[in-house]
Amino acid sequence: RPPLRFLSLPPPSLTLSRRRPFPVVCAADADAKETKPKVPEKAPAAGSSFNQLLGIKGAKQEDNIWKIRLQLTKPVTWPPLVWGVLCGAAASGNFHWTAEDVAKSIVCMLMSGPCLTGYTQTINDWYDRDIDAINEPYRPIPSGAISENEVITQIWVLLLAGLGLGALLDVWAGHDFPIIFYLALGGSLLSYIYSAPPLKLKQNGWIGNFALGASYIGLPWWAGQALFGTLTPDIVVLTTLYSIAGLGIAIVNDFKSIEGDRTLGLQSLPVAFGMETAKWICVGAIDITQLSVAAYLLSTGKLYYALALVGLTIPQVILQFQYFLKDPVKYDVKYQASAQPFFVFGLLVTALATSH
Repeated sequence: RPPLRFLSLPPPSLTLSRRRPFPVVCAADADAKETKPKVPEKAPAAGSSFNQLLGIKGAKQEDNIWKIRLQLTKPVTWPPLVWGVLCGAAASGNFHWTAEDVAKSIVCMLMSGPCLTGYTQTINDWYDRDIDAINEPYRPIPSGAISENEVITQIWVLLLAGLGLGALLDVWAGHDFPIIFYLALGGSLLSYIYSAPPLKLKQNGWIGNFALGASYIGLPWWAGQALFGTLTPDIVVLTTLYSIAGLGIAIVNDFKSIEGDRTLGLQSLPVAFGMETAKWICVGAIDITQLSVAAYLLSTGKLYYALALVGLTIPQVILQFQYFLKDPVKYDVKYQASAQPFFVFGLLVTALATSH
């Protein structure tokens, strides 16, 4: 992002009267004229309504604007952020099962998940509309199922709602310094420069995926812990380390976009290193991180927590060989559904270890 030129989103067209497909811009030739992709008006009948509501590949074409808006926020991506808040609350050691603490945590989850993750996913789709026109032309923006005005309005509403909830949580927690608001603001700016030119961090596989990992693991954890306690240096180190694992998780979604990324000159890790090498980078980042954290817990005298973390890593590795390393495109959903829960429970084990 340019230095605090806050969210310089493209202005909606004043003459826009109906939804229309967006142009494809070839990144390899910045001076090339815009051309309109030949996008079919309707998706295949086999598309899934369930996939549409979750915002994942294979979605059914929808005319209902609210279902389309929900699809853009990709609800399937909310759980890691919600879990991160839960881990932060657990790591604080000050969360209690009272009505007030539960209410605070729910508001923090709404801020991190539907609002700010929804904002992140919508703005990412906005700036990826040319790539999606190649990889997934039936997505709402490249197909013209939702207008420019509607997309930009959604971006702003979700952003302001997330920042507003962050400010509310600071007042509710009695903070002298609005740390949750600034975490929300920092995460929003990171999301913007991840997707938007001129920086567009996602063009660099290493930096972009690490930024994504930090957004999905570190920031919600910090928000949850700051809400109920204070951030400590060991938590900052551990969550930063876990962001490396987040880098590995982020790579999973790059394999299905190789064609469009290569066409538009984006250096995702599968494009830069090839599918075979990128597969091992992905699983290595996740597994080595888990084992490194287990070693750290062992060094601090948390033997049982360290053993629990190793125990969760073993089935994770088995499922990586069974699904992901065989075919990261064909088995990506099965892999994430089966292996990733062991990773996220490892996060909670680490959070509980640091709270004692």
